Amino acid sequence: MSTAIEALKKLKEGNERFTSGQRVEGLFDEKRRVELAHGQAPFAVILGCSDSRVPVEYIFDQGGGDLFVIRVAGNLVAQTQMGSVEFAVTVLGSRLVVVLGHTECGAIKTTLNVISNPTEELTPGLHSLVDAIRPAISPIAETMSCSDESTVLSHSIRQNIVYNVEKLKTESTLLVPLCESGELKIVGAEYDLHSGQVDFFYGVD
Repeated sequence: MSTAIEALKKLKEGNERFTSGQRVEGLFDEKRRVELAHGQAPFAVILGCSDSRVPVEYIFDQGGGDLFVIRVAGNLVAQTQMGSVEFAVTVLGSRLVVVLGHTECGAIKTTLNVISNPTEELTPGLHSLVDAIRPAISPIAETMSCSDESTVLSHSIRQNIVYNVEKLKTESTLLVPLCESGELKIVGAEYDLHSGQVDFFYGVD
């Protein structure tokens, strides 16, 4: 089992390989597939966005069985995502959780648009998504109302990441004691669509 520090180092090194074009070949071959049929022990949990431009195993240059990946638009923590993280940590033994957002996030853009245009009609499904994201970014939208859209968006994306990191660290009765003891680390990171780099900017120290 990797410690949180070891797991974070693996992710950073993998992202460096990805951005430099030095990805490892054969990370999920037949031999590995057969091995994984008997069990798994992912060294990290990634709660990321569903955006098709953010293929998690690729950007961290990891193979099958290495990462427990949970993807939902807006990389938000609802009860099902919370339960998925708890399962990976308590049953599979993962000791690092990364809430991974990304630049130009469409879910954040949609929520900002609804905040500024409250009469816009949405489907029930989109409403539930916006309602889950709104508490994280409403303060940003209000305090930066005079700023340009790109600035508001970039700040909102990061604030949404921080909000969901804190939600995991404070609302789960299973995760809280592990965080307090230092056995588990939950951090926030942002993937840049243009450079391919992941910036681990929150909770790393």
